[in-house]
Amino acid sequence: MSTFTYKAVDQHGKETKGTLQVANQNEAIQRIKEMGFYPTRVTELKPSSSPAERARRHAQRLGLTSKSVNHQVQISSTRTSRREFLAKFQIPFLRARVKTKQLCIFTRQLSTALDAGMPLLRCLRLLEEQETNPSFKNIITGVGSSIEGGCTFSEALAQHPRVFNHLYLSMVRAGELSGSLEITLKRLSDFTEKTEKIKRKVIAALFYPAAVISVATGVMGIMLLYVIPKFKAVFEGMMNGKPLPAFTRLVLGISDSIRSHFVLTAAIAAAVYGILLLSLRTRVGRNVFDRFKLKMPILGTLFSKVAIARFTRTLGTLTTTGVPILQSLDIVKETTGNVILRDAVEHVHDNVKNGESIAAPLRQASVFPVMVVGMIDVGEQTGALPEMLNKIADNYDEEVDNSVSALMSLIEPVMIVFLAVVVGSIVIAMFLPIIYLINDGGIGSGPGDGGV
Repeated sequence: MSTFTYKAVDQHGKETKGTLQVANQNEAIQRIKEMGFYPTRVTELKPSSSPAERARRHAQRLGLTSKSVNHQVQISSTRTSRREFLAKFQIPFLRARVKTKQLCIFTRQLSTALDAGMPLLRCLRLLEEQETNPSFKNIITGVGSSIEGGCTFSEALAQHPRVFNHLYLSMVRAGELSGSLEITLKRLSDFTEKTEKIKRKVIAALFYPAAVISVATGVMGIMLLYVIPKFKAVFEGMMNGKPLPAFTRLVLGISDSIRSHFVLTAAIAAAVYGILLLSLRTRVGRNVFDRFKLKMPILGTLFSKVAIARFTRTLGTLTTTGVPILQSLDIVKETTGNVILRDAVEHVHDNVKNGESIAAPLRQASVFPVMVVGMIDVGEQTGALPEMLNKIADNYDEEVDNSVSALMSLIEPVMIVFLAVVVGSIVIAMFLPIIYLINDGGIGSGPGDGGV
């Protein structure tokens, strides 16, 4: 019996480690799979099992010459040392910070290089050399070294679950099994680009009102804390005991309250914000918030269309690649980004597992429009479900574009009016006393006025 250390991931991409006492590596891999994990690295605990020795054995299995073997050993040792050095000086919360755009470019370039007939390992080394992000460069180096050590591409990627999620790994694994990795990577990059495009459009639609509200809040804060108190002293000298207009008194009262209890006001605001954040971490709070997002006026329709586009695009891409339908639904469930939709997909998964169609439980969930359910039903009956899902996704991508354009044309004038009302109200409150005095003849009438 030998001792093997292993690293593995579950179906959600969560990493686990451990040791096993088994006869050989194949038995260790089988034992790990029986535990419900997918092994990413299985290593026998022997003194000679260094990275250099593993590279030497791998090169010898490939039938390389002694000189080539030594060259491979030198490369492996250098890369391992460099990777360990970089890992040692990485700040923990800055590790594996790879943007979606960078991952998309990497995937598309890798697909293009593989399609041109370039070997996978050479593609990775080429992409490693041109990568400017140190974290991602280190990850690509690690993926290449793992492949040199005998891992498959999907097994090497699985060692970095924070960068390559479950969807990415499943599609790559399906591409490896079907022998069409370059086509799978192209589909994956197309999927990522379209998903990111929708995300950017939604962010752009929400950025403008968020910016206007932030500016309005800042202007109000400055005026209430610094500008209005100076007007108060002026008004007291001007009015000569006369009462200020009611609206002016209201604004001055708000200003005095905020200035007198600034710490308490800030603490209450921070407490409310903290309670909201904590409630979103609970099942009930998240359920209420996600349901509100789908039902809220104006923006609810946009959020619903984005969610449907993501669901159909993800499921369509996975099934087109050859990922089994139950595994695809598991992945879609984790990527919906909405608890309501996640529950609906989980219901679909359970029904499909029992032999039912996809359309029937979707219709029962009442989350998806009738047209979407009908098209999915037709796709199942005709055996063209992946194509139908992608058509639905394309249609909803276009609807999201139209909704964002309509929303922007509506939001701009509304925000301008909102900003004018907020700032204008404070300005009017400050000028009302002057207008009252002018109407009463209190300004401009000195002792010498009134004739000869």
